Amino acid sequence: MNSLSNDDVTGLTVAVVGLGYVGLPTALALADAGATVIGVDSDRDRLRAIARGAVDLLPLHHAQLACASAGDGLRLTPDATAVGTADAVIICVPTPVDARREPDLTALSAACASVVEHAVPGQLIVLTSTSYVGTTRDLLVEPLRARGLTADEDVYVAFAPERIDPGNERHTPERTPRLVGGAGPRSTRAAAALLAPTASLVRTVADPETAEMAKLWENTYRAVNIALANELADACDALGLAPVPVIEAAATKPYGFQPFYPGPGVGGHCIPCDPHYLLWQLGKVRQQAPVVATALAANTGRPARVTDRALDLLARSAVPARGARVLLVGVAYKEGVADVRESPALEILDRLTAAGADVAYCDPLVPSVRVAAGTLHHLPDPRTRTWDLVVLHTVHPVHDLTWLRAPGAPPVLDPRQRGASAAAVTGVTTEAEVTA
Repeated sequence: MNSLSNDDVTGLTVAVVGLGYVGLPTALALADAGATVIGVDSDRDRLRAIARGAVDLLPLHHAQLACASAGDGLRLTPDATAVGTADAVIICVPTPVDARREPDLTALSAACASVVEHAVPGQLIVLTSTSYVGTTRDLLVEPLRARGLTADEDVYVAFAPERIDPGNERHTPERTPRLVGGAGPRSTRAAAALLAPTASLVRTVADPETAEMAKLWENTYRAVNIALANELADACDALGLAPVPVIEAAATKPYGFQPFYPGPGVGGHCIPCDPHYLLWQLGKVRQQAPVVATALAANTGRPARVTDRALDLLARSAVPARGARVLLVGVAYKEGVADVRESPALEILDRLTAAGADVAYCDPLVPSVRVAAGTLHHLPDPRTRTWDLVVLHTVHPVHDLTWLRAPGAPPVLDPRQRGASAAAVTGVTTEAEVTA
């Protein structure tokens, strides 16, 4: 086994378990820094897509993928036993919630169990998947001990939460600080050295639990502030004000304020899921978190509120809901990505369909989506049809909304409170208000 020194990963073999939105950029950053990377994923279709370059990545990471694929810096395999040949293992598997909003640890438990099974002395194991406080000890440190491998002595174990903002070129992993909390000082140093080439800086903390809680709190903070922004939008509506100018005016204060914007709800891999891990664990120790719980409930209810606004606008236009032609602009959970996980658009489509509306969507990044009524497909040119209502859910940079400003254009429901203007193209996806 090689060892880490001076934050240099050249010559190291690193296994990355899970090649999704976190694992693949992590693998590419390490390969770009000189490591030999073994990409492990049980999904053979995903491996084939990566090999073809048919994956949703920023241009920088597509360039890294092309470079790694042309050489020998990245080897793809579905074989979990390959982790036994690596100097370091990074676990990057999803941690969703189930239908009851409770943690679904199926993938994480299986991945950690497999890594523990094939762990070898001297190896560094880094968990990046967001989970409850204590996960690293429960799923790695203690099972390794049961195998006779003591963390920070025989093997090195750390938690280093992912901080990836998909589709955002300003916040690539390489430009973002990274947290590392090891099972002991040697584990912390080894993990910090491994991850240093992949981040703008590495901040070490006392233990895995501190890093785990910090990650949960980052996204809980965002969830609460999004709920607050949505509440502001409702308050402004009641008072005859536009919320975005209010937010932008408040944001001129140089301290004590960070702007969040209203929208149709929350989506993606983090904000709709991670705070529920915290509430779930606090519930087990009978600790209440009423502000967090209320915010999450408010965010969950946002798609229904957007649907109600859409139906109200149709009624005000004397258009019956049954048979009304409604277009959603964008179904991805945020601008610039092809990801529909937990996207509010899916619930909005289902609710509008249940009300009898004839729904369609336009999102060039998402060829098709599965909804309750079946599969819907991207409508390339919505101008070829007549609409009773257009809902601006997610406005990608490639969307041309000028047709919505033309005479005779349909009414628009703007969940981001920004209107069908050029400014909407660069806006932040969030809540809802009617513009006609």
